[in-house]
Amino acid sequence: MLTDNSISCKFCGHSDLHTYPAEERMFGIGGNFTYGECQKCGSLQLITIPEDLSVYYPSDYYSFSTLKKSDFKNQLLKKVRLRVFLATGLKSIAPIYGSWLKKIKPSFNSKIADVGCGNGQLLYELFASGFRNLHGFDPFMEKSVEVEKGLSLWKKTIEESDDRFDLIMMHHSFEHMENPELVLKSCFDKLNPGGYLLIRCPVGDSEVWKEKHQYWVQLDAPRHLIIPTVKGLTDLAEKVGLKKDEVVFDSTDFQFWGTAIYEKGISLRKSKLGEHFSKDELVALKQKALQFNQEGKGDQACFYFKKA
Repeated sequence: MLTDNSISCKFCGHSDLHTYPAEERMFGIGGNFTYGECQKCGSLQLITIPEDLSVYYPSDYYSFSTLKKSDFKNQLLKKVRLRVFLATGLKSIAPIYGSWLKKIKPSFNSKIADVGCGNGQLLYELFASGFRNLHGFDPFMEKSVEVEKGLSLWKKTIEESDDRFDLIMMHHSFEHMENPELVLKSCFDKLNPGGYLLIRCPVGDSEVWKEKHQYWVQLDAPRHLIIPTVKGLTDLAEKVGLKKDEVVFDSTDFQFWGTAIYEKGISLRKSKLGEHFSKDELVALKQKALQFNQEGKGDQACFYFKKA
């Protein structure tokens, strides 16, 4: 660990960063990288960003998978399930996006944007459940396309859009962006008054980061350019005019078993979970993840910000 005073934190501007080595481990591509940890807010950032990041996003990267559509019957079931969940709160029937919708309460006509949407699968699931004003933004998709009437995917950034939204979402895309203040300012400008910004991302508050550093699976060098702490992201969001409504830790057992696999020198692409952990061990790790979330030391969180 070294101290670098020549680079400022992208979240709080502090110039005291401790540096840590890292490697690309998901695909076994390799390469040496350095992350800086701010000694004031605790946020992380990649010190030197490769000129060509496309090398680290191969064709089998998860966000490039083919969008899967639902037939009429399954669309109907998804619509019914969502409405019953919103009315009753039954966790046993909650869709993956249920807790976010129950918190924000958008109408089915609310204008919703997903920034870094990848193949648009999440937006499609919202469409299948009844939402009809959905827009995905990802400059790395092959081309812009209207998937369905009411669901469009745009090959551009949200900054290039002239539209305003009631809800802007970033599901594990924020950490892939180089300039967090610019991103947050753009979202503030693109939100309607009273609109929500939802950001789900890894956080530097993670106990796993503090213990394992370069082996932490969600460090994900060099794809993750920034990883905030709760304080780092909250303070920067408030600086641009957004108000924190709530922060919910939502990490999973992936933080433990993924990190353990990296410690063994194995890439995720080449690993089979059953070869490394028993069913009982995985159950225990799930319980440990829930405990970490309750204690505020899980490795990812969901941030709800509102435009007053």
